[in-house]
Amino acid sequence: QVQLVESGGGLVQGGGSLRLSCAASGRTFSNYAMGWFRQAPGKEREFVGAISRPGGRTFYAGSVKGRFTIYRDNVKNTVYLQMNSLKPEDTAVYYCAAADRYYSGVAADEYDYWGQGTQVTVSS
Repeated sequence: QVQLVESGGGLVQGGGSLRLSCAASGRTFSNYAMGWFRQAPGKEREFVGAISRPGGRTFYAGSVKGRFTIYRDNVKNTVYLQMNSLKPEDTAVYYCAAADRYYSGVAADEYDYWGQGTQVTVSS
């Protein structure tokens, strides 16, 4: 089992920045590819980005590419989502997820473990 706990959400003005953290415990963190997803009210959960096990490979949804950055610290067992130039449409609950593979993609069912989520609200 892997336990994931997100933090860092909050209320921010449009154009601002937030950094989300996802702390992992349980099994060896570096064995897992990590992903970030988000879900806005009344909408499906959507892929935000993913990072490979060692951290050298990342992939982003088109809606966030160039504004969001995923990175990980395998010593601290934490993955981060740096969000810049935030827009009201980025408002959602953000979830981190772990996949027991080298690299994972956009499909939620590729991921084995999920955190509880952290709310991000961007005001206009």
